[in-house]
Amino acid sequence: MQKEDCFYLGKIVKKHSFKGEVVIKLDTDEPDLYGNLESVFVDLGNNLVPFFIEKSSLSRGTMLRLKFEGVDSEEDAEAILRSDIYLPLNLLPELTGDKFYFHEVIGFKIVDATFGEVGQLKEINDTSAQPLFVVDRDGKDVFIPMIDDFIKKVDKKNKTIEVTTPEGLISLYID
Repeated sequence: MQKEDCFYLGKIVKKHSFKGEVVIKLDTDEPDLYGNLESVFVDLGNNLVPFFIEKSSLSRGTMLRLKFEGVDSEEDAEAILRSDIYLPLNLLPELTGDKFYFHEVIGFKIVDATFGEVGQLKEINDTSAQPLFVVDRDGKDVFIPMIDDFIKKVDKKNKTIEVTTPEGLISLYID
């Protein structure tokens, strides 16, 4: 399994017992969807390794306590501590309406209500305080904040995102 075929679920943040249990901090708004998993992929040295789950329980919101098969001691748990956890993309719940996962809109055409066609969505930068659409316009990057008020329509069938941005925002990047 390759990372591009998966989504990030969370990170192993601590050991829970001397029997090899670990706690995962889930990166999701809906932790209940992931309380009864059979397996996950653990990122070990840039390789996704499948780990099968013996038992799991949700605790304190987005914390998931797991006991993996073959991880039976503190030393075993220590070896996977701080590892990222992934699941295959086909396990993502279906989103409706204008909701989308970042990975599924890469390559969409961005069209502004005033400016017109801006370009193609190259990536989403979510490392800043406000996530940004990074749009390729003839080799230049145009940054559009991913604010609900700006995003007017997401058309998955035609692969377009319609936005309404403040006057002059887009021309800042292309003039």
